[in-house]
Amino acid sequence: MVKLALVLAAIYAAVAIAAFIAQRKLMYFPDPERVPPSNFGLAGVEERMLDTPDGARLVAWYGRAAPGRPTVLYFHGNAGNLANRSERVRKYAARGFGIFMLSYRGYSGSTGTPTERNNVADAKLAYEALRTDGIAADDIILYGESLGSGIAVQVAAEKPVGGLVLDAPYTSIVDVAAGEYPYLPVRPFMFDRYDTIGCLRHVRAPLLIVHGEEDDVISVAMGRAVYAAANGPKEIVTFPGAGHSDHHLHGSGEEIFRWIENLTEHRDALARPEKRMRP
Repeated sequence: MVKLALVLAAIYAAVAIAAFIAQRKLMYFPDPERVPPSNFGLAGVEERMLDTPDGARLVAWYGRAAPGRPTVLYFHGNAGNLANRSERVRKYAARGFGIFMLSYRGYSGSTGTPTERNNVADAKLAYEALRTDGIAADDIILYGESLGSGIAVQVAAEKPVGGLVLDAPYTSIVDVAAGEYPYLPVRPFMFDRYDTIGCLRHVRAPLLIVHGEEDDVISVAMGRAVYAAANGPKEIVTFPGAGHSDHHLHGSGEEIFRWIENLTEHRDALARPEKRMRP
């Protein structure tokens, strides 16, 4: 029995050490294929390159907003690449919204390696690129999809924006990993933590959360916990029967467009001068 216990302990230690060493390979699943937006007939959407201070080159798709319309700065989810999200880009562009979809390092032709520090720094660089292009802070809507929700929150905690959309957000990546690997001591040893709850207290932008109620990757309970911890104004919409990445089939796109339109109308109403009463 003692020998068996020692063998099992050695196996457990080997698994734990291997998971620790390979943790970023278990976290990020990049598709490096670079595909231009022209392959999908996305009129007005161009490929844009961003050079980072440490020498990486990032690929983004950028479609400019129609006059008076906001620009969505989009941080995508973990798997796939920009090409997998071409229809999302098409829908925003069709409504006159600007769209700037950044690919992380290692994804879609971007060079380098994804880490939390790199992803957040690159997201802030994309934000500054839009500001340099003359886009007002109030006209920038941050959108974080799954993994990207933890990035979008960190940008919103530091930069002024018109609004923040979190698509299937998590309380922290550490919480997600602890749920996936309950037999491993993940909490003390994770490099990338994406502490959404910890960042939320610094976010003052209007917030929308969308989440599938049957999400088996990031539970809707996490989305509700993020909502509860957030400052107002805030709104959450959940979709019965929807999973992690199919809630667009259940009407989430329409809810997101409605919310952004309401933001824009409210902002425009505040900007109008009050009508003076005639004597």
